[in-house]
Amino acid sequence: MAGFVRLQPRYDVVVVGGGHAGLQAGLKAALLHHTSLTLGRGLKYGRSYYAPQMDNIPGFPEGISGHKLLDLQVAALRRLSPRASYLSPATASAVRRRPEGDYEVEFEWLRQTHRVGADVVILAMGVVDRMPHVQGRIDPIFPWANLGIVDYCVLCDGHTLPGRSVAVLGSDRFAVLTALDLEHFEPASVTLLTHGDPLLADVDGEERERLRGELSRRGIEVLTEEIIGFQGIREKRFGVMFRDGSRRTFDKGFSALGWYSMNDAIPRSLGARFDIEGYVMTDEDGRVQSEEGPPIPGLYAVGDLRNGWNQIPEAWAMAERAVIHAWAEYLPERRRTPARSVPA
Repeated sequence: MAGFVRLQPRYDVVVVGGGHAGLQAGLKAALLHHTSLTLGRGLKYGRSYYAPQMDNIPGFPEGISGHKLLDLQVAALRRLSPRASYLSPATASAVRRRPEGDYEVEFEWLRQTHRVGADVVILAMGVVDRMPHVQGRIDPIFPWANLGIVDYCVLCDGHTLPGRSVAVLGSDRFAVLTALDLEHFEPASVTLLTHGDPLLADVDGEERERLRGELSRRGIEVLTEEIIGFQGIREKRFGVMFRDGSRRTFDKGFSALGWYSMNDAIPRSLGARFDIEGYVMTDEDGRVQSEEGPPIPGLYAVGDLRNGWNQIPEAWAMAERAVIHAWAEYLPERRRTPARSVPA
């Protein structure tokens, strides 16, 4: 079969995750003449896959969709075959550090369990946004999210808000801070929808009163009624229906519900250290820090999984740094021995 990937028993670099950061890591490893295997669950699992317009990607002055950008990255990686291999859908189930200091990566692909060795592992699984449950289901919000009417990233899409009415979904400190941050972009109004949950139940005393006071001072309305559905998709508006029969319509929605999953099972199994928010702690080169403090040799985390800013250019930069560091520190023998490289 043309283009069919033939698995090798061992790779210089195995990348777990096929989003923007993972694809860049696999690409860079191959450009440095190392064998790389990138395992992706599928492009639709990427946080940007459904983004209709991203305006901060260099080289695309008119913007580009998340789907198109991922397609371009996959095409770039596949051009470097056979040195670079990309498997999708493939789901990593375990990463084990062996007594020799290298790694074994176990994953599911084509309904079979496979295991390959790796000198370096780069974790790029990202995180999963939490969706609002509306009458027991999470899918009612999907059409609005897929069209970019409901967003998830203030730093990515806040610039689209001047003069527009905005609804923020959430009730905790993070949601309140998101609503306050959105005021910076000069929207016509910001309304916080707590979906029946008490406002700021996760903070106490002075902090709660301070945040309540700031909402009032900024003129941010708080609606506590339970949401039972959405409407307005044809008009590209975010219409919200409430349990008491009332309805409100906004130009834009922002979900501020935090994360459904931090994809932390594999890094925890390897002894990684996490920050207070649940992100993998790394140094400036993406090396995963151990629970004891020092970095874990040959193990990196890039993209949304690690502590730092969740931005695509930042993810690319960290992927580059991680691979270059691995090239210099953990792969010197392969770098200096061309005979061990896969022929072009």
